[in-house]
Amino acid sequence: MDELQLLKTLCMAHAPSGREHWIHPLIKEAFEPYCEVKEGNVNNLYAIKKGNKDVARKSIMLMAHSDEVFLMITEIMANGFLKFIGNGIDPKTLVSQEVVVHGKKQIDGIIGIKPPHLMNDEEREKAVTIEGLLIDTGYSKEEIQISVNIGDYVTLKRDFYELLNDNVTCKATDDRAGIVAMYSCCKELEKINHDMDVYFVASCQEEVGHRGAKMASYDLNPTLAIAIDVTFDNGPMGDTDRENKLGGGPVICIGPNIHPKFRARLMEIADEYSISYNVEVESGNTGTDAWDIQVTRGGIPTLLISIPIKYMHTSVEIINMKDIINTGRLIAKFIEKVSSEEVGELLCF
Repeated sequence: MDELQLLKTLCMAHAPSGREHWIHPLIKEAFEPYCEVKEGNVNNLYAIKKGNKDVARKSIMLMAHSDEVFLMITEIMANGFLKFIGNGIDPKTLVSQEVVVHGKKQIDGIIGIKPPHLMNDEEREKAVTIEGLLIDTGYSKEEIQISVNIGDYVTLKRDFYELLNDNVTCKATDDRAGIVAMYSCCKELEKINHDMDVYFVASCQEEVGHRGAKMASYDLNPTLAIAIDVTFDNGPMGDTDRENKLGGGPVICIGPNIHPKFRARLMEIADEYSISYNVEVESGNTGTDAWDIQVTRGGIPTLLISIPIKYMHTSVEIINMKDIINTGRLIAKFIEKVSSEEVGELLCF
């Protein structure tokens, strides 16, 4: 399977935080030709590729989260409309969106809003709040109660589209793009004789507090780790203080969450192989799995490599396929070039 098809398959699937196992069969299918794949206790998925058996064992853990932002049903109203709460989604982006309600069966719905012709002046001026939005499935209350309960998950629904210049758009590229980058790395490693054992981790519950990162890091206790996530682009609707451009390559983070010698060696390898990259600075919490990996057990030397996207946590996230593939290629080159002996040197500041 190529990277584009895998990203499409993963993004159009549904796996909100706490229900990551819904997407595990798709990830297993991709990685099983190259790795031993197993599940953790609480929805982490591990794909393990062993290194050279003739050297002292060192390991590197690559991690990208498999969960996506979501809604949850809080009330079934008299006319069959559904009230909900959200996690990670701005209410303004929900207006006129298609959604999937994951009840006893999947039910399509929309989040509508009163037509402007029917709004009074006060309603036109009010901000959109999640309390003011409802999901309409077309069912009556009696019909919807057969399949939907309070607490059921709701995810965004969106087709996958290819755009110009190797860009694509869909929901949940955060962080299915990271999983595809790991897959690209894994395919590259198939042709490489590498020393380190490699753990590819599709982590759970990142969007609700990086919980899978804690569990996987404790379970695997790797020598080194790289978290792969997405970051804001620098376009007109992005973070203009950053230099992250779609198509400009992976973004390497610098800050206290990041091991300096490990990061410097990765940059050297990127330069050696002419792999373009950007740099961003995070002076504190990176807001990613890297934050929790770093402080597990006695501490794990950690990097964060991010893929720039537009419109994060919406149904129309835009990401660049070359950035995804080059992220995987850069990490594969690092694993190829760094011997078990050199790993010991990287552990020192």
